[in-house]
Amino acid sequence: MKLKEDKAKQIDELVPKTQDPNHVVITDNAPPSAKWYVVHTQSGHENRVLITLKTRVISMGLENFIYEILIPTQEKIKINKGKKTTIKEKLFPGYMLVRMIVSDDSWLAVRTTQGVTGFVGTADQPTPLPENEVKAITAFGQQAAPKFQAAFTMGEAVRIIEGPFTDLLGTVSAIDDAKGKVTVLVSIFGRETPVELDFLQISKI
Repeated sequence: MKLKEDKAKQIDELVPKTQDPNHVVITDNAPPSAKWYVVHTQSGHENRVLITLKTRVISMGLENFIYEILIPTQEKIKINKGKKTTIKEKLFPGYMLVRMIVSDDSWLAVRTTQGVTGFVGTADQPTPLPENEVKAITAFGQQAAPKFQAAFTMGEAVRIIEGPFTDLLGTVSAIDDAKGKVTVLVSIFGRETPVELDFLQISKI
């Protein structure tokens, strides 16, 4: 029991609760021989797999083989019910990156983690991710300007809640996530007229 408590404490110390839940550095002294590998997981369970794998690395004493786990994300502004919130959206749902040295034990530890369906590569020989691709993925995820994520879909009926067309009903005909704009077709003088609005100016019916 004492050993399990010590291991749990060690995990908490190495991975504090304030750390990014999508990025865990188990140890920061990874040698040049450590490479990044792409691991396929059950979609929607990436964070649970990350926690499980992190715990297994510590409990199995593999800190010198598995160094870092990353779920690539990017900040986006989500508009829902007229409210704006910042979220972290997964860039590649169903995938995460693991920085490791592949050995029989480390490969088996990752491969048999609950929720992992396999490595990207051949059956028993994972393919390392080129360093330039890793840098591109992390740089993309750290872009300063967040993008919008629409809570609306093409053809959806919406109500305008702000501006000169307040209370008119319309249909979404175009969505510009990057600018946070949406084009709504509203009936004016008996004909459909396109009106460009901000996400915050419309709501679902």
